[in-house]
Amino acid sequence: MGKRQLPPEDPAEIHDVPLRDALEERYLAYALSTIMHRALPDARDGLKPVHRRILYGMDSFNLNPGVTPKKSAKIVGEVMGSYHPHGDQAIYDAMVRLAQDFSSRYPLVDGQGNFGNIDGDNPAAMRYTEARLTAVARLLLDGIDEDAVELKPTYDNSGKEPVVLPGGFPNLLANGAQGIAVGMATSIPPHNAAELCDAALHLIEKPDAKSKALLRWVKGPDFPTGGIVIDSKEAIVEAYTTGRGSFRTRARWSVEEGARGSWVVVVTEIPWLVQKSRLVEKIAELLDQKKLPLVGDVRDESAEDVRLIIEPKSRTVDPALMMESLFRLSELESKISLNLNVLVKGRIPKVIGLAECLREWLDHLRDVLIRRSEHRKGKIEHRLEVLGGLLIAYLNIDKVIKIIRTEDEPKPVLIQTFKLTDLQADSILNMRLRNLRKLEEMEIRTEDKDLRKELKGLEGLLASDKQQWDKVAEQVTKVREMFGPKTPLGKRRTTFADAPEHDLAAMEEALVEREPVTVVISEKGWVRTLKGHVEDLSGLAFKTDDKLDHAFFAETTSKLLLFATNGKFYSLDVAKLPGGRGHGEAIRMFIDLEPDAAIVALFVNKGERKFLIASSEGQGFVVKEEDCVGTTRKGRQVLNVEMPNEACAITTVLGDTVAVIGSNHKMVLFGLDQVPEMARGRGVRLQKYSGGRLSDVAVFDAKAGLTWKDSAGREHSMTMKELADWRGNRADAGRLAHGLPKSNKFNRGVE
Repeated sequence: MGKRQLPPEDPAEIHDVPLRDALEERYLAYALSTIMHRALPDARDGLKPVHRRILYGMDSFNLNPGVTPKKSAKIVGEVMGSYHPHGDQAIYDAMVRLAQDFSSRYPLVDGQGNFGNIDGDNPAAMRYTEARLTAVARLLLDGIDEDAVELKPTYDNSGKEPVVLPGGFPNLLANGAQGIAVGMATSIPPHNAAELCDAALHLIEKPDAKSKALLRWVKGPDFPTGGIVIDSKEAIVEAYTTGRGSFRTRARWSVEEGARGSWVVVVTEIPWLVQKSRLVEKIAELLDQKKLPLVGDVRDESAEDVRLIIEPKSRTVDPALMMESLFRLSELESKISLNLNVLVKGRIPKVIGLAECLREWLDHLRDVLIRRSEHRKGKIEHRLEVLGGLLIAYLNIDKVIKIIRTEDEPKPVLIQTFKLTDLQADSILNMRLRNLRKLEEMEIRTEDKDLRKELKGLEGLLASDKQQWDKVAEQVTKVREMFGPKTPLGKRRTTFADAPEHDLAAMEEALVEREPVTVVISEKGWVRTLKGHVEDLSGLAFKTDDKLDHAFFAETTSKLLLFATNGKFYSLDVAKLPGGRGHGEAIRMFIDLEPDAAIVALFVNKGERKFLIASSEGQGFVVKEEDCVGTTRKGRQVLNVEMPNEACAITTVLGDTVAVIGSNHKMVLFGLDQVPEMARGRGVRLQKYSGGRLSDVAVFDAKAGLTWKDSAGREHSMTMKELADWRGNRADAGRLAHGLPKSNKFNRGVE
């Protein structure tokens, strides 16, 4: 088979278009299509096109509440063939979400069969399930056949579909919406319909009310799965005022007492959109990884209601602290965002606040009321015109019959004789003989009277803004009664509370299993931990040209403080340090230590000590340990130094006398009361130098004397009587330290 020859192109039909312009045009068209027809809901009915078409398609089958449901496959086929030219699975997935009572606060579809569950299991295929509309969906569609909304041609021009539904229910906020478009997204959590109606009624009375004022009624989200929102009132006000924010939602739990003092935690509600099976798997993984040392076991005993059992490691565990550790690491606490990005008037993507959101809904209800009233008015006027012709016929029945019997074309004769309209003449000619009874005339007169009364009321309604808003308020009130707080569907499920405050150190400790370790530091700054308290480190291997600097005992829950030559203190968690396998990792991987800075000391943070810190120029001061703890990788600047001056010494304050030794091997002793206590600064001069620098400092008790260690680790000591020659005042040059270590180091470190 040869290749098919393409017809030659006409050079006149070929246009050169810059690639940039072509891409911009096509991408803009795609972005607009995504925003308008897929991702963002309409502020008026709270629906996206696919949901609107599903409900309209079900309405065309008259699948009202209480009737026999139809196969989902038939509904999906109708929607796909008539209104939504996309994949059948996408339509079915959208319909399933409308039917799930754990996804939608007020389901719009009443599903029969397997429509999935909170565990995340998939629904049955559409050929197995059936569906019909709910009462909530019926409110959204009420008036659709009374010209309540504008209709537009379907995708193939074979019929009409609504641009928006009449929306007699505050669906946008009541059921919420999730979507992502090109460059923008929407995330609206569900709310309580009765609260929304109360706020809307207040907005009708006071149209200028702000979002903050409406929070008197709208407390916050009301998720179908319940839970507890633990955000502050200020954060909630900010979210609804700006249209952007988030809500921290936690699972609802309680303690159940068992035999002999045992207890378990029972979780009965989980955050919205969290799959229960995945949640249990995640907690089980955390247990295997030993990240939940307070938790003993977790199991799922759920039937129709959620019931997760969490067993503690021991009965002495604090339940609140155990749950806090779970909230921090699992989806038992979830952050649900609020991004009120909607299509205003069905055309303009915009982030709006609570008040504007409800105002859009109320304005739409008023527009629908006006359209339905005008539609009804037209129907009444048409009927009155017909009744007027019929009444003339009854009053002149013999003459009418004679004209019909004798004239070849009775219609124009009737019109001319009785001054009838074309419609009235057709009505007379189409009238049945059995309607020519006396009783029919009385019924026509009664109907005419009632219709004229109704017409007068409609004309007054259309001419009065107040009457229109009163009618809207009456409609909103009926919705409020249907979904009030005392009804099963309307009762609030989500509550509000302040997050319990727990000691941060206790929380961190609760997340790590407490075990003894040995922290090992090499001369080149590589750190690792060994299990247990290891005394003999002679067998440790190090990188080439590297060796052991020092090591100390700690626990996996310990916090370390690192003092560097730049005068900063850095905080490290032992639990985050690498294990003993290999050579460890460079300590700079855990903190932002400048390239020209080096480690002066690394020790366990105990929190209640005081340190004497000093720089190479001989300046220093006393600082509390709590003032040395930093919370970021950048550390905390305590001793202010500038190159070539650098921090070089630190010692624990245990005594009343300070010993300072310089690189010139001169030492001076003076009282600790001469050194100020500060939180940050350059300090005061400790020793004066002419050609040297500070080497080390020590604080000791004068009664006990000065002790130090030599390079071999042997301990030496001298009494104050033996140290009499070196006693002086702060900032003295001191005297040569005969008998003291030649290394000019006391090697006392941090104790």
